[in-house]
Order: sequence, then C-alpha cells, then structure tokens
Amino acid sequence: MNAFTKRKKELEQYTPAPTLDRNSIDTFWSSTLEAASRQPLSVRRERQSPLFPSVRMDKLTYLGHDGTPINAWFLVPDGPSGSQKPPCVVMFPGYGGDRGLPERYAVWLLLGYAVLAVDARGQTGETGNLLQDDAGSSRGWVSQNLLNKERSYYLALALDVVRAVEAARQQPEIDARRIAVVGASQGGGMALLAGALSTHVKAVVADIPNMCHLDYGILHSTGSLTENANYLKRHPDKLGQALESLAYFDIVNLAHRIQAPVLMSVGWKDTVCMPDTIYAAYNWLTCSKRIYDYPFSGHETSEEHHRKVIRFLQECFSE
Repeated sequence: MNAFTKRKKELEQYTPAPTLDRNSIDTFWSSTLEAASRQPLSVRRERQSPLFPSVRMDKLTYLGHDGTPINAWFLVPDGPSGSQKPPCVVMFPGYGGDRGLPERYAVWLLLGYAVLAVDARGQTGETGNLLQDDAGSSRGWVSQNLLNKERSYYLALALDVVRAVEAARQQPEIDARRIAVVGASQGGGMALLAGALSTHVKAVVADIPNMCHLDYGILHSTGSLTENANYLKRHPDKLGQALESLAYFDIVNLAHRIQAPVLMSVGWKDTVCMPDTIYAAYNWLTCSKRIYDYPFSGHETSEEHHRKVIRFLQECFSE
C-alpha cells in the first residue's frame, strides 16, 4: 500500500463521534428556526447600471438575524422568450471576504443561472453587524459571544444563511425549486449550514469547508479558528463552555439534517480546513454525496475542480 492509498483509507475511515446528540441539535434548531421565520425579510432591490448585455443586475438587501441589513448582488440573465425560469446559485464568501464585484459570477450567468451573492456580516463587504457584544472577544469576528450560542456570531451567521435562501426564493424571476448553495472555506461551511437548516436547497457545493469538526479545528487550524483559540488562551477555564456552544454549529453534528446532494473538496496539505475535519463531516453525511481529493493542494481549488462543480450542478438542476 503506497502513502496515497494509506492516507485515503485513513480519511475514509475517520468518523469521530458527534459532540452533541441529535435530539439536542434538532430541538434547538427547530425552535430557533421557527422563531426566525416570524421575522420579516424586508427584501429590497435597487436596479444597477447594466454591466453585461442581457443581464439584469440589482443590489439586493434583506434583513438578517437581529435586523442587520445583509447586502447582496442579484443577477439574472435574460432567457429566450417563453423559456422556463432559471435556477439560482446562492454564493457565500470566504472568511474576511465579501461578495465582490458582479463580474466574479460571469461563469454562472453564462450557464443561464441566476446568482444571489451575499456578504458575511461584519467582514470586508458593505454589510455591518448589529449583534451586541456580551463580553470581550479576540481580533476578528467569530469569537464574538463565543460562550453563548443564542448570542454568538455563529448563530447570527447561520440564520443569515437560511434567510439568504429565503430571499432567493422570493424573487419571481427564478425557479424556487432549483436553488443551490455554493462556497469555499467559510463559504463552504455556510453552504453546509444552509443544507442542514433550510428545506429549500436543491444542491450543496462546499469546497474546502470550514465549520467541520470544530473541536479538532480549534486545536489545529491556522485559519479563523485561531481567533477562538486565542480567546481560550486568555480564558482557559472557558474551554468546556466554548465547545458546548460550538457544537450546535458543527457540521459533524448537523450532518444528519442534510438531505440535498453534496459535493465537497479537500486539499491534503490544507492547514486552514484540514482534511481530517472535512472528512469527519463528510463521513457522517447520509445524503447523496461525492468528494474530490487533491493531495498536493492546500487551502485552494483549481480550474479543473471548478469544472467538476459545474457538471455537478448541471446534473442536480436537470433532475
């Protein structure tokens, strides 16, 4: 057995026990999602000057958790007269990023898909963060109210994600039965959260995703989870409380809730979203799933992989 085969076998067999039982997860999210559904989305659209011929470009704003206005691009290609409504791809950004400029999504428009590309609250886009601090946090965003799951940044982000899918569903130009959620790194974790928490997702693309096996991630990751590690370095007595809170957002614990087909990717040299964390979540999925391994890649994806993503969504949208 060569080193590649051995490593692949190790990853395929890695199934760390969930850190929270299903009943606790489902009870919490059932009540949380029901309460959130009663809050108005208040979607607004502002027409933008066209950038591409035959594409309508709007700035869309919806109310996220706690009333924070979440900014997004909503892009719709013109279809032939009388054609069916297009599917919609909801795009989530990597950590510290934003939705960027509309031309970032040209490939999806060429495929005939509508796009809803959203900011992550408080990060480098136009979107702020109205979540109030209960205590101090480390530099960054994710350690905000880390010890209180009901007040945490992670909860706000998760509910923003669910509401992004709802905002897409409200747009009359799209086929609301064909909504995919797509992202990489933090965006991949957000896509998995959408798959776990929304019943209106047709397909999930989660490349090199965060939010997986979070207890392992805090111990080993060189990415955003170092912010939580730094907070716990200062407050070592709070470790148990932090892990209990994070367990409600860990895809290992939420995997049983995901029903839509999932595509994931993993770079074996990734020190941000390590392969062990990604496979920990993937191995607990019971839905239709596929994963692509890149033994020589770090925290990145390639053009070759992006083509696989396109083929995957074409398959899902044609069903």
